[in-house]
Amino acid sequence: MENDAFYPYLQAINVFGFFWLVFFVSALGQMVLASVFAQWYWTFNKRALPFFAVTAALCRTIRYHLGTLAFGSLIIAICRMIRVFLEYLDQKLKQYDNELTRAIMCCLKCFFWCLEKFLKFINKNAYIMCAVHGKNFCASAKDAFMLLMRNIIRVFVLDKVTDFLFFLSKLLVTMGVGAVSYVFFATDLVWADNASLNYGAVPVVIIMICTYLISSVFFSVYSMAVDTLFLCFLEDCERNDGSSEKPYFMSKNLMKIFGKKNKAD
Repeated sequence: MENDAFYPYLQAINVFGFFWLVFFVSALGQMVLASVFAQWYWTFNKRALPFFAVTAALCRTIRYHLGTLAFGSLIIAICRMIRVFLEYLDQKLKQYDNELTRAIMCCLKCFFWCLEKFLKFINKNAYIMCAVHGKNFCASAKDAFMLLMRNIIRVFVLDKVTDFLFFLSKLLVTMGVGAVSYVFFATDLVWADNASLNYGAVPVVIIMICTYLISSVFFSVYSMAVDTLFLCFLEDCERNDGSSEKPYFMSKNLMKIFGKKNKAD
């Protein structure tokens, strides 16, 4: 078995490929959603949108932006692979009771965890700007970052408020499904045979966990919609002033919320 020494490296390549593929598929979904929401925002007559907007966005993304998605997901995959290697190294170093080593490993793991979160934030907004303008990844990331930095207070408030509302919504859905499943599995209100069930709470807990995970996937669509419309709104406010030459593209309801209007109206 002379080739056994190569197996760990091959396994590492497989893990890296898995991470890259997962992040690529996630990026593809984000880009398609961003393209649809951005197309809706920048269409002056909102009712003039094509019927197959999602299908058109998917075809457009596959045709023009696969390189952007591959590059962005590659960056995240490399960062995740470094985190996995640090976890493996930390397990190996636990047999040596060295406080300095533990402190260094803790700092490194914390740093790369924060770095991955930051890169995901940058990637998400870069995909949005790429869907709007069609530029490459680096140019889109730069434009998105500079736009957000010019409106940092709005970004902070919106991020915290939406995260809290989405968490409450997911929690409400989970608790509601959990209550219904509890009535079905842990009581005899619906089925009298449930009285003989020894561990009625077990299926209830499993259902609640699955409900939370599924609701997180669905609410990620709303999260992408909020982020896309927010970036489009910021750029709309910077590029246009509501005059007949530069009218706002935002919807009527959004104009009412922010106290803006087109002079031609």
